[in-house]
Amino acid sequence: MFITFEGTDGSGKTTQVGQTAEVLRARGYQVLLTREPGGTSIGDQIRQVLLGMKSQGMHPRAELLLFSASRAQLVEEVIRPHLADGGIVICDRFYDSTYAYQGYGHGLDLTDLRAITHFATGGLTPDLTVFLDIAPEDSLQRRLSSLEKGGEWNRLDDMALAFHRRVRQGYHTLAAAEPKRWVSINAARPISEVQSEILSTLERRLPPVRQEMAGVTSA
Repeated sequence: MFITFEGTDGSGKTTQVGQTAEVLRARGYQVLLTREPGGTSIGDQIRQVLLGMKSQGMHPRAELLLFSASRAQLVEEVIRPHLADGGIVICDRFYDSTYAYQGYGHGLDLTDLRAITHFATGGLTPDLTVFLDIAPEDSLQRRLSSLEKGGEWNRLDDMALAFHRRVRQGYHTLAAAEPKRWVSINAARPISEVQSEILSTLERRLPPVRQEMAGVTSA
């Protein structure tokens, strides 16, 4: 099963994907946890270019192609092999981020984005997408607060508030278009409450544990 988590930076994705993977592994599932951009040696190099503050002059089309290049490598090197082995893949962001950020946020043509995405992924689609929904004002405040604890402020965080509002609305539009794949969760609540709802959702969707496949994998 291929599960993706989406949401704006500051929605709590990194915390929730980590806790979710830990719980599922403890229950005997073979879980691989990865992220975008990154997840491979090549992807991690692209991530530095994409998110670094030195890249503030990057054009949205260049941004799109770099994200897609990282995604293509991740799919072929990491995601498909693990799914082929019968495991569960949890990915912190996938192509819906491209539609939300480069499409609705930057205004790139969605038809073009879908064609490029299909090429990059070979048509791979998540089985379930968990959308952690939170107002941009709140998510950005979380990001700013995290700086005091050693957190990072990246190039996309630095976009105008109007950009982040368009991204959130884009996510709402995407979720409404595919209600069977998407599950929207209020991420403004305490971490434990959000995690409880995520696990409740997964319990209804996941197949029974195959004991012979039980193990721990990460990328």
